[in-house]
Amino acid sequence: MPSSSVSSATAPVFRVDIPLLPESAVGNALQFIDLLRSANLLAGLRLGASAPRLAWRLLDARGAPLPVLPGPLAAYTPTPAEPPSGPPFALFIPSFHTADIPAIRNAVARNGPLVRHIGIALDAGQKVFTLGNGAWLAAESGRLNGRQVSLPWFYVAGFERDHPDIGFALGQDIAEDGPWISGALPISVGDLAVSLIRHTLGSALAEACATVLTPDHERTRAALQANAQQHIPATRDSTLARAIAWMEAHLDEPYSLARLAEAAAVSTRTLLRHFQQELSQSPLDHLHSLRCARAKVMLEVTLESVPSIAVACGYSDPAAFRRIFARYTGMAPGEYRQRHALRAPRRRWRVDVAAR
Repeated sequence: MPSSSVSSATAPVFRVDIPLLPESAVGNALQFIDLLRSANLLAGLRLGASAPRLAWRLLDARGAPLPVLPGPLAAYTPTPAEPPSGPPFALFIPSFHTADIPAIRNAVARNGPLVRHIGIALDAGQKVFTLGNGAWLAAESGRLNGRQVSLPWFYVAGFERDHPDIGFALGQDIAEDGPWISGALPISVGDLAVSLIRHTLGSALAEACATVLTPDHERTRAALQANAQQHIPATRDSTLARAIAWMEAHLDEPYSLARLAEAAAVSTRTLLRHFQQELSQSPLDHLHSLRCARAKVMLEVTLESVPSIAVACGYSDPAAFRRIFARYTGMAPGEYRQRHALRAPRRRWRVDVAAR
């Protein structure tokens, strides 16, 4: 990863070529590009002008760049004045719409130039990302024998007949085997993008992108609670639900087992038993986990100081907060913010003062 002293002119650029056939699922390709754009945005927020970035080209079946697309699709094809720089790093082969396996074979047979292009790319050390039945095009290059692929179950029999020297990554939605990264279904596009980000922009940015691109219900709930102190809906009416709802609504208040038991309408002894039986932890341990979930959100999306976040999460002593946060997350608050922050540091804020 480049240092902050590197200028934007020398920041590395990793180009991905995306060939589109008449049969291609274009939506897969556009979604993949959207995820790469999100990665570039996050990299820029975190690293400024020194951030490496991803570029892409849409190609036709012979490997020639497609012209600028019309209307809203223009953002997916670079203008001739701003071609994507950098040598190619990878190919992304989206799945294509075909009625059955014989139609897949016909599509591959009609696109010999693209198959040869894939073989040349692999020989040059590029990586190939495939989605669904796009794996047939990569396999036809003859360069991936002995590798493993992730495919939907309904393609496995036909693919094995056509390519008996390629194995299957059973039970995996995405497989990484040397230069070949394959995803089984359209839902795997996000995982393929994160894999590409890890190979190009680095593990830290890949982890941050996965945090942004992957549904995380814990973070959603923590963000809502931190913003509005909302309660769990009444439909979740149980001893634990009442206790947890009260905890979430009072995260920034001192812990009191007696008050918590009163809110749950049980004795302290009964409350302790419920937590131990259902969650294998004490109410205080669970409260610490909820507070740390809020702290994660605040470290990611705000520029509040660690002592301020400690107070917002119910800890009057910042040192105690740091110890507890490290115990529950495996790292100090400052380190967590450095890895996961979605905000640019203040030193990179730009303030334009208008003339008065």
